[in-house]
Amino acid sequence: MSNKDQQINALIELNDELENYFSNTIIPQLFVDSQLILRKFTPPAMKQFKLSKSDVGRPLADVIDNFRFPAFLDNIQHVVDTGEILEKEIQTTDMRWYQMNILPYVVKKLKKTNGVIITFVEVTMRIKDLREQEKLIAEHEMLLDTIAHDIKSPLTSLRLTIELLKQVPEKGMERFPVLLKKVENSMVNMQKIINDLTDARWIQHKYQAEEELLNFEHIIEDVRLTLAPQIEESKAIIRSEIEASEITFVRRKLRSVVYNLVNNAIKYQTPGRRPEISIKTTAADGFMVINIADNGRGIPEKDFKSIFGKYERLVDDVEGTGIGLYLVKEIITNAGGHITVESKEGTGSAFKVFLKLEEA
Repeated sequence: MSNKDQQINALIELNDELENYFSNTIIPQLFVDSQLILRKFTPPAMKQFKLSKSDVGRPLADVIDNFRFPAFLDNIQHVVDTGEILEKEIQTTDMRWYQMNILPYVVKKLKKTNGVIITFVEVTMRIKDLREQEKLIAEHEMLLDTIAHDIKSPLTSLRLTIELLKQVPEKGMERFPVLLKKVENSMVNMQKIINDLTDARWIQHKYQAEEELLNFEHIIEDVRLTLAPQIEESKAIIRSEIEASEITFVRRKLRSVVYNLVNNAIKYQTPGRRPEISIKTTAADGFMVINIADNGRGIPEKDFKSIFGKYERLVDDVEGTGIGLYLVKEIITNAGGHITVESKEGTGSAFKVFLKLEEA
């Protein structure tokens, strides 16, 4: 067999393998050339985006309504022009969420991008799961707060009253010790019920507070997914620079810290100014330092301490409960860390979170 025949057979085998892959993969994928012509797609992509075989060879602009993603063509053109991978969370018309990856298809001999491969990985359940976790964390804090304010204070008062009653002379009060004992038993039982309520509700929940070795990049990814609608609506730009990546911490707690700080940076944006948020991590003096800075409204210096108070809100034109920064500080303080803030009104704010790193 000649070299030419061998090359042809090799190409046929390669094409067959590619066709077999495209026919059997469960992931929606598109292959678009550098002229933005749709060249190939997988069966799941055909089903998800209502494509037909006749769409092969058509300009992507002709079938753009099948996708309905803002800036979809611009995103593809950017990858073709720069050769950079683009990752983005998108929501389809059926309300499902996908992680969209646009990968450049590079021809090595020509050293140029000849098209892109677009992959869609569904993350709907993951987003729902992350949002449910954030909701449960907030609900748990509210429950503890309610117990602390509405029940624990009366119990303390009752305990003091009992101690005073114990000092009253018992002469002529034969039944007093029995009644006092009943009151005391009732108080102990109430305390036990409260403890069971606060412990069991969280322990039995599927999100238990267990420390594990985490990569900070994954925490940022989870936060991006959870806040995808807010990021999309505000057109927020989030940049990250990770110098220190690994830390042993409770995943949901670290995610909640980053989530609340980034969420606030988006919520308290300056009207008419696109939110720009930078997330940087470094290691210094045994701590992971997480710096989250924004270009938002800023905070008056006189309010630096009060913003971490429970239910503390500086403005009324943004929805919220005032519990976010309180929760952030509680998580950090309980872990042996601390948080600082620098801010200038009209310019933006920068929060620095210090979390202990394990000694080597």
